[in-house]
Amino acid sequence: MTTPQHKIGSGFGARSTAEEVLRGIDLSGKLAIVTGGYSGIGLETTRALAGAGARVVVPARRPEAAREAVGDLDGVEVDELDLGDLASVRGFAERFLATGRDADVVICNAAVMACPETRVGPGWEAQFATNHLGHYTLVNLLWPAIARGRGRGRVVAVSSGGHRRSGIRWDDVMSERSYDKWQAYGQAKTANVLFAVHLDGLAQAAGVRAFAVHPGGILTPLQRHLPKEEMMALGWIDEEGNALLASLKTPGQGAATQVWAATSPQLDGMGGVYCEDCDIAEPTTEPDAPSGVRPYATDPAQAARLWALSADLTGVDAFASR
Repeated sequence: MTTPQHKIGSGFGARSTAEEVLRGIDLSGKLAIVTGGYSGIGLETTRALAGAGARVVVPARRPEAAREAVGDLDGVEVDELDLGDLASVRGFAERFLATGRDADVVICNAAVMACPETRVGPGWEAQFATNHLGHYTLVNLLWPAIARGRGRGRVVAVSSGGHRRSGIRWDDVMSERSYDKWQAYGQAKTANVLFAVHLDGLAQAAGVRAFAVHPGGILTPLQRHLPKEEMMALGWIDEEGNALLASLKTPGQGAATQVWAATSPQLDGMGGVYCEDCDIAEPTTEPDAPSGVRPYATDPAQAARLWALSADLTGVDAFASR
């Protein structure tokens, strides 16, 4: 079963907040895992889900900072996870599985953006490794808990409109021949979409659906690697650091689409699509389009190819027997 990549008329939009899309939804008894759920839109996601009654687990590279950020939010717990270190990913997954709990929702929210050339693990490019391979490994290792999610589990991969900057560079995935921070970011965000496309096809037999989302433009700590001068040149901020783009969202608005994709009954029976502004996005073939998803990011053949590459690189594939 596939879902058309077209708007469904959700009634929400770019200015909807995470709290608004959850209005009337009771998440009592549900458990959500939100990577990076202690900063920026991740914290707003955690706050909204917990406010609707969910238990929220926040895996964090900096657990002490995470505990301080989530404060005394009811139903929120923090554990350690470094997505750039597969041993750390495995450690978190093993600890969670040992609790015997189900994972009803997994939101792959943590990311790095446009960082200087950095190598992690066995020399992997950091943006592809952290944003994609770490989350790919996490979801596969957590699959037993996700599959037990009472037939309504959802996995949300947080992508970006930045996916329009680059498809998968199959001849140089790890940017070993050349490195451009924005091209590498675009490739990693395309990988997030392709991951959701293929996972959805594999997981729906267990009642689990997967989505990719673009949260919109938001000024958060995600921009920590960007010099102020570069953000000014891009027209994002002025000299005082004030936002200039009318299209920029608040963190609460930025969290809305991933919360909607993770919980909305409007998406029951759907999956494998890229969403933005709290709706399914339309396809676009324009590299400079302000919205929409490029066809290479939702191509099933490329999604299958990326899954096979990811399984080979990480040695993890919960669906290998298929």
